[in-house]
Amino acid sequence: MKKNTIYSILLLSLISFSAIGQNTMTVHTDLAKTKINKEIYGHFAEHLGHCIYGGIYVGEDSQIPNVKGFREDVVGALLDMKIPLLRWPGGCFADTYHWKDGIGPRQQRPSMVNIHWGGVTEDNSFGTHEFLDFCKLIKAEPYINLNVGSGTVQEASEWVEYVTSKNISPMTDLRKKNGQEEPWNVKFWGIGNENWGCGGNMTPEYYADLYNRFASYCGGDLYRIAGGPNVDDYNWMDVLMKKTTRHRHLVQGVSLHSYTFTTSWEDKGSATDFDESGWFADLKNTLNMETLIQEHSKIMDKYDPEKKIGLIVDEWGNWFNVEPGTNPGFLYQQNTLRDALVAGINLNLFNNHADRVAMANIAQAVNVLQSVILTKEDEMVLTPTYYVFKMYSVHQDATLIPTDLKCENYEFNGKSIPAVNASASTKDGVVSVTFCNLNPNKKESIDLTLAGQEFKSASGQIITSKNMNDCNDFGKDEIVKINSFEVKKPKNGKLSIDLPAKSVVLIQLK
Repeated sequence: MKKNTIYSILLLSLISFSAIGQNTMTVHTDLAKTKINKEIYGHFAEHLGHCIYGGIYVGEDSQIPNVKGFREDVVGALLDMKIPLLRWPGGCFADTYHWKDGIGPRQQRPSMVNIHWGGVTEDNSFGTHEFLDFCKLIKAEPYINLNVGSGTVQEASEWVEYVTSKNISPMTDLRKKNGQEEPWNVKFWGIGNENWGCGGNMTPEYYADLYNRFASYCGGDLYRIAGGPNVDDYNWMDVLMKKTTRHRHLVQGVSLHSYTFTTSWEDKGSATDFDESGWFADLKNTLNMETLIQEHSKIMDKYDPEKKIGLIVDEWGNWFNVEPGTNPGFLYQQNTLRDALVAGINLNLFNNHADRVAMANIAQAVNVLQSVILTKEDEMVLTPTYYVFKMYSVHQDATLIPTDLKCENYEFNGKSIPAVNASASTKDGVVSVTFCNLNPNKKESIDLTLAGQEFKSASGQIITSKNMNDCNDFGKDEIVKINSFEVKKPKNGKLSIDLPAKSVVLIQLK
């Protein structure tokens, strides 16, 4: 009798442990209603290092294959990735940029010194027309950032008029003289950038008044984006929302900038030379984006309870020390499987907060920070981050499906974070669920419950690699890319999935 009692207790303990350790997720397809704006998958191209010159634009006389001076390989890759939006010209560069220097015959354009990024001399051969031509080539919405820091209201309003107006005016006449008869359809306009820092070191009170002034003279049917806070500066958000929403028609979005550092601003760590402590710290810091979105959303809700003003995560992504031997002012870094996880986690978070997050732009598109593309002369590399964006493109303009995720923790050195991160959406009769397994050491098995709809088939894709710091490099075979992933057939509204260690996975159900 005593032996049976001990056996029963042990059995109950094992069952209890199993229940606690089980990963489960319910996908509520019957509750889907919030649109995931395609602009959440936006990108950022600043005049910084070799992002524009050498990365996007090489000039029509270059030996590198190009279309009107734009690299053919980069154009093709961005089209294949389905890039929805591109922000330009900065960044810190935006508040030193005077747009009239970048129009007209290229040989007549004045040069300028890029004071923020390496002190290099820019010849302004890539300006408004080139940017908008490039956006047309890659089928991306353009997003232009106006100069508030060193510019004037007149300069900003004339740029808007030059680009968007159909009226007869000196600015539209100038546009036509420069070869563009019809106006461009540019909806998104940022009014200043990081005005708490490189955009003028302003107070939130001063910037909010300045924003109202600039926005008043940048007319038309525009989506105006105010320069919001740096990371957790909640006072900046509160002051800005309070002062700008008095003139509700002038503000449609507020930006948020937050980068992920492994250690600190002073020592950001290596992009490639790291162990599990660097892996864990980076992913843990990435998850802080959820707190930022939640806390800033609470402030926005006070002044905009109907959620008509979008939270624009203008700049996000990993920021590491530059690669050894490269210009410190060019912010060039490699891109590993760890970056793929960081991209997947952030995009899942943005999806899940699509009721407030209207746009997000990873920094940056080519050769700078967490890039999707690296170039060197005539060579091009597609990074692990590129493949995450390509995989996640299924969520663009899809409808968010609410989910209930319960998962084990990934523990390291006495600290823990959730082992699994996910989001789900539906579009054209297909349900797409994206998972990130943050644990680099073991698979995570998850039981999926599909509430509200029956599915007959499932397919999958995966991004993973043998080592956590694997990357794609010039002159070598690709290591980190999208591969097919075998998934069992759903049965009675249930699906069991084994997520391999350190992986990003897409499951699609029909």
